[in-house]
Amino acid sequence: MMDKLTKYLNTHPHNELHPSEIANLLKDLDEKSFNEAVQAIPQDIIADVALELPDRYFEDVIESFSIQELAKSVSELESDDQTDFIQDLEEVDSQMAEDVFNELDKEDQADILQLKQYEESEAGAYMQIEVYTANLKDTVNDVIRQFAKLRKKDELENVNYLFVTDEKNNLRYGVGLDNLLIFDFDKTLNANIQENPEKYKPVAGNDYDDIDDIVQKFQEYDLNSMPIIDKQGILLGRITSDDIYDIINEQATDQMYHLAGVDDDAEDDEDIFKAGKARAIWLGINLITAIGASLVIGMFATTLQSFVALAILMPIVASMGGNAGTQSLTVVVRQLALGDIAKHDAYRTIKKEVILSLANGIFFAIIMGIIASIWFDKGMLGIVIGLSMIINLLSAGFFGSMVPLLLKKMDIDPAIGSTVILTTVTDIVGFLSFLGLATIILL
Repeated sequence: MMDKLTKYLNTHPHNELHPSEIANLLKDLDEKSFNEAVQAIPQDIIADVALELPDRYFEDVIESFSIQELAKSVSELESDDQTDFIQDLEEVDSQMAEDVFNELDKEDQADILQLKQYEESEAGAYMQIEVYTANLKDTVNDVIRQFAKLRKKDELENVNYLFVTDEKNNLRYGVGLDNLLIFDFDKTLNANIQENPEKYKPVAGNDYDDIDDIVQKFQEYDLNSMPIIDKQGILLGRITSDDIYDIINEQATDQMYHLAGVDDDAEDDEDIFKAGKARAIWLGINLITAIGASLVIGMFATTLQSFVALAILMPIVASMGGNAGTQSLTVVVRQLALGDIAKHDAYRTIKKEVILSLANGIFFAIIMGIIASIWFDKGMLGIVIGLSMIINLLSAGFFGSMVPLLLKKMDIDPAIGSTVILTTVTDIVGFLSFLGLATIILL
């Protein structure tokens, strides 16, 4: 694998080296080879490579370089990536982060300080300060010449959308480069745009907007980039689709972890105690709820002693309810994350999940009722487990959809705690309905 990395570095021109490809090769190396390989990477892209690697590799990368080398590499990044690197470095070594920051030029420092003022949930934290703009009074010829000049100097990247501003730098319009090519080159941008001004109305975000709202706009309007403005309409920067992809991946990871009762920050940390503590909290909560379910079983000890078959069949009821509830829970949590459920949609969502769960409950109740009747040669036992499965799957569909909707309304992440609550409900309802019906019907 070390040979593969060396070959990649030797066979690609310096300006074609892609940080993500290098990062993928580095991850497959052992510790000794990793440290050797890092030294071979061109210094101007080492910060980019460090950002592409998982967090646990970050410290191993930076300790291989001097302050000056890191600063030179950081200066090659876009402003949003510069800010990410400095913030990641602050978590590892605050003094080193300060030293690297002080080595940067004043313009880069100002950009980083501007972006650091935003909270992690705000759109401004994800924007690039570097943005290609043109004035309404500029002719199309002038714009294209200026764009070509900057592109040749490699001062622009991922530009497919021209932001048009007025004299006060207020964002007025947005023009795709494909549309720019069909303009009259001798006329000003304003003259061309006024032929159909509504067509060039930009989809913009405010710097203090919630980043989740920005992600939703990207998906709704199928955007490649979005201008970010302040309250006065002044253009501050842009957010590009690559940042949105990263955010979507992070959100999906967070949801998966939360549904499993795992803390995403703790799992990314190399500290085993921290990760173990985070998991132990949810396991402790789960233990308490399991004891509650066991207390319900204990209420029917006499019934269980009279019919041993109940103990054999009991896990089936709980398992079916748990799985049905998890299906509803997963669907609703994901739809909430994607913005597919509107505020007035709660009733429709719950109704759909209840009907689906009830239909499955009746279907599998008939199957399991027949199996139990033949298995233990007792027809009434089949009726008991059949009715219990219908009740439990019905409650699973109801609570599986209601719990995340309720948490969302309370401004709590629907993925956090939903699984524990749902498991408790389906276990208790399952055991209570099954053993309760058995007590009433069989005794």
